[in-house]
Amino acid sequence: MFVQTTKEENSTKNVRYIQGFVRFNKVKLSVYCYEIDGVLIDTGSASLMSSFRPFFKEAAIDQVAVTHYHEDHTGGARYIQDTYGVPIYMNEASIDYCRQKADYPFYRKIFWGKRAPFTAKPIGHTFESRQARWKVIPTPGHASDHLTFLNEETGQLFSGDLYVHPRTKVILREESIPQIIQSIKHVLTFDFDEMYCCHAGFVKKGREAFENKLHYLEELQGNVWQLHQNGYSKKEIHQTLFPKKYPITLFSFGEWHSKHMITSIINNT
Repeated sequence: MFVQTTKEENSTKNVRYIQGFVRFNKVKLSVYCYEIDGVLIDTGSASLMSSFRPFFKEAAIDQVAVTHYHEDHTGGARYIQDTYGVPIYMNEASIDYCRQKADYPFYRKIFWGKRAPFTAKPIGHTFESRQARWKVIPTPGHASDHLTFLNEETGQLFSGDLYVHPRTKVILREESIPQIIQSIKHVLTFDFDEMYCCHAGFVKKGREAFENKLHYLEELQGNVWQLHQNGYSKKEIHQTLFPKKYPITLFSFGEWHSKHMITSIINNT
């Protein structure tokens, strides 16, 4: 048993991006980071640095914008900081946490490696790149510090982990479906079409994708609440709506689980 890492590079008209893959046994995960107009959006994981270094070397990076503190998005931050000396910006709420030694479960360290401490600056409500002004949109739900970035010049949305999949089946224990619903609604008030997700990659019809995900989550929320009002327990609701088991649930010792979707809806609706 050992971790395997691979990567693929690609680009659109003005965005370079790299996708890194991490496989352990039957579980395979991946993450993207993007470069546009001198901005590097997220940094990948520590376990992927040997694959990502050539991509970083070819990039013209003036600054780094981090969508959220999770180790698959910040694992390369220390390398970028030490090698290129560019400023790293993120939600102020997580700056102190990222300045310290990383604290997360062992199975995540197997996949993503150990995120080294790094120093970041508060990102603010907007920022400037070489040719564009960017809107910083708070989008909590996946993580409390989660941010989405909108290039106001091009109308391209960099959505971090807000989208990921149109029909979410498992979430982290810390996630909140009601918050994700509100964050998607908030994002849809802005003018964009193309979307760049840190796990789904480039989505040409990004607005349509978010609208579809919103419909799915609202329908799920309604079904959960209806079953709850009919006297179903959380366990019964889970068994009714999510009978399938997923490998990541077992491997993560339940940190990733579809039952967290049920709990977050009942506790927060």
